[in-house]
Amino acid sequence: MIAGLLSALGAGLLWGLVFVTPLVLHDYPGLMLSIGRYLAFGVLALGLAWFDRRALAELTRADWTEAFKLALIGNLLYYATLSSAIQLAGAPLPTLMIGTLPVVIALCANLIDRRAGDDEGVPWRKLALPLAVMLAGLAIVHADTPSSATSPAADSARYLSGIALAVCALACWTWYPIRNSRWLRARGAGLSRAWATAQGLATLPLALLGGLAYALWDGLGAAPGGGFDWPLGPRPTVFIGMMALLGLCASWLGTLLWNHASHRLPAALVGQLIVFETLSALLYAFVWYRRWPSVAEATGIALLVAGVLLGVRIFRRS
Repeated sequence: MIAGLLSALGAGLLWGLVFVTPLVLHDYPGLMLSIGRYLAFGVLALGLAWFDRRALAELTRADWTEAFKLALIGNLLYYATLSSAIQLAGAPLPTLMIGTLPVVIALCANLIDRRAGDDEGVPWRKLALPLAVMLAGLAIVHADTPSSATSPAADSARYLSGIALAVCALACWTWYPIRNSRWLRARGAGLSRAWATAQGLATLPLALLGGLAYALWDGLGAAPGGGFDWPLGPRPTVFIGMMALLGLCASWLGTLLWNHASHRLPAALVGQLIVFETLSALLYAFVWYRRWPSVAEATGIALLVAGVLLGVRIFRRS
């Protein structure tokens, strides 16, 4: 359990980098940041595949189909819908919805376990307290975060479209860790690194197609942030460096550590540990803005940590 918890913590610390990147590259459309990140992930996976060539050669057609599904839904579709939701509905409400992921994933994973008769299922009454504490912490953190911009949604149709995309993003990242965990745990140990590389290889052609589609979309003047200097934008060196950092650390290494955690921990507990990503994003944001958290923010963070510890205690006893 300790190894699994440390792996989940490491993945959260790396995934938190994704939230500070838009602050560094504020003049780049969110969709291009998503495409650039996963292009870098795929290119790095090509080189890393040599070290896992034997394990990759043993993957079946069904395994590669699963890798493509995870790459499409958990990587590209998730970030595309999330970035579009923020552009259509503004940042506060979509961010609040995504912040509920630890609670939503834990509920869905436990529901699946209990319906399947899995011995890892936990009675709802035992999960109620840690989930309520985590949800309260997330609500306090997000409620105290000031909105730097008003919602761009001048009409209800545009705003509702953004909310619908945020729901889609929430569904994508709820499905991904549960599906990924169950695939890994149905196979033998030792596939964590190879499976992370396989997802990178599956992501590469999807990201290439996405980049070409964006170029055509932008050429027609219909893409958000129209007039983008495709493909590298106004600051090519910074863009390439940040995308390489995200591709290696946030995508490949983060996925590797998450796979290690998925091998060692129940799916419902792994879902709760995504809270480490939220905490890391808050930490990086405070460093970027050069300030300490407010009293309300510190209270919310303490509740998040307390909820995780309560969840760990429940699953450890099980």
